[in-house]
Amino acid sequence: MRGILIAFGLLSIFSLSAQEKTVSKVWVSDNGDGTYTNPILHADYSDPDVVRVGGDYYMTASSFNAAPGLPILHSKDLVNWTLINYALPKQTPLEVFNKVQHGKGVWAPCIRYHKNEFYIYYPDPDFGIYMINTKNPAEKWSDPILVKAGKGLIDPTPLWDDDGKAYVAYAFAGSRAGMKSLLVMATMNDEGTKINDDEVLIIDGHKDESTIEGPKLYKRNGFYFIFAPAGGVATGWQTILRSKSVYGPYEKKTVLHQGNTTINGPHQGAWVTTQTDEDWFFHFQDKNAYGRVVHLQPMKWENDWPVIGIHQNKNGIGEPVSTYKKPNVGRIYPIVTPPDSDEFNQPKLGLQWQWHANPKVYYGFPTAMGHFTMYCRPMPENAVNLYDVPNLLLQKFPSDEFVATTKMTFNARFDHEQAGFLIMGLDYSYISIKQENGELYVSQVTCINADKNQAETTSESIKMNSKTIFLQVKVSKGGFCDFLYSTDNKKFKNLGSTFKAREGKWIGSKIGFLALREGVINDSGSVDIDWIRFNK
Repeated sequence: MRGILIAFGLLSIFSLSAQEKTVSKVWVSDNGDGTYTNPILHADYSDPDVVRVGGDYYMTASSFNAAPGLPILHSKDLVNWTLINYALPKQTPLEVFNKVQHGKGVWAPCIRYHKNEFYIYYPDPDFGIYMINTKNPAEKWSDPILVKAGKGLIDPTPLWDDDGKAYVAYAFAGSRAGMKSLLVMATMNDEGTKINDDEVLIIDGHKDESTIEGPKLYKRNGFYFIFAPAGGVATGWQTILRSKSVYGPYEKKTVLHQGNTTINGPHQGAWVTTQTDEDWFFHFQDKNAYGRVVHLQPMKWENDWPVIGIHQNKNGIGEPVSTYKKPNVGRIYPIVTPPDSDEFNQPKLGLQWQWHANPKVYYGFPTAMGHFTMYCRPMPENAVNLYDVPNLLLQKFPSDEFVATTKMTFNARFDHEQAGFLIMGLDYSYISIKQENGELYVSQVTCINADKNQAETTSESIKMNSKTIFLQVKVSKGGFCDFLYSTDNKKFKNLGSTFKAREGKWIGSKIGFLALREGVINDSGSVDIDWIRFNK
């Protein structure tokens, strides 16, 4: 069985034309001339995995503590992607993930297609390996099934073999398991709902691989292949393991590294074969505040070994491409991107938005009135800054440089209520609109080392005469952010000082909104977010 599972007629299940098509003004990979430029997604879709079904490609990625989780992206040509769904509306156990759990939750998932169903196996490093499935990736997925309980079990990858037997390879998180850089193989029941207790060690990477993890298991020409990143996220390389037996022993070969390029640590991804028999490899690049962005590399086979990227140094190890000819999928498809701007004109929240934890009904509502309304909520008990605040409405940075502008109306009802336009990470900064003594004031609020419980600092407060305000963040390369405000969307004034965005816990920096108050009473102020627009 090939690693690329093929079916036909899936488009009859749902109409992709029903999905909103967007083209970003800040990052488009498709150059419009038959070539593309990496990254194909300049956004934090960490640990991407991809499967082809007929002429359609589906991607999922790590989502950690954000909700909804497990994004589902769709493409027809491997370069142009739309965000069509989330497989995990809320994370379980609910009592755990109703609170912010930085760096926890959904780690590297694996998406597969088997017997007319889609499967995602994903690890939660504190609970074990889960499985969800569906016949239609754009609609509801099943509730998670814990197929293997255990702390530190990560990066599962299943394979249904030619003889009907099912296997799962996985790795270990040292922070939970007390061991790492090991890959094991286990059997699984036919339904894919239980991983058996019969693990076999297939590689110990301590000697040569530093850290080996993130396996992806495939079969081709009688060989079992494991694609596994090694050497660390930011500084590593791509290792391939090969064997005629699923249990090994496995030969190994380094097939992709940074080399002389600027694309560091080509790490953890997926192999797909197009309907025209071209081979391609997805991986991510760690770009600090921008998160782990997705790259696409050409791939071919030589002597039953994959050759990925291009051989600039002629040393047998590929190097990532920056610009390259688009995959041949039989025809040309329109340019599309995941959404970033939002007019909030629909009575549902756009797919670009995630909460900092499982949402609660009183955080906010979409409306049919052309805005999204958030309600001012008290911070969790003992919280000293935003780091553990769950009601943050956020999306990924969509590019390495952009200008984000929003229009909002703050309907404060009590003193000390505030709304904000936020850049969030281990450090954060936001424009705050706050009511004090019945008057509205705008200021920049910043927190350095929020994860270490450091306190916020506030710039000079400026009195506002209107509750409707336009806020703007200019992000330049390197993650440098300048904050501005306006009352007419024409003349913007600088506010505070330049802030350098910083990554979160295993995630990139995010941009979005907050609504807070002090104390608990029987009513709340609110903020109506009219729109947010991203431009160069």
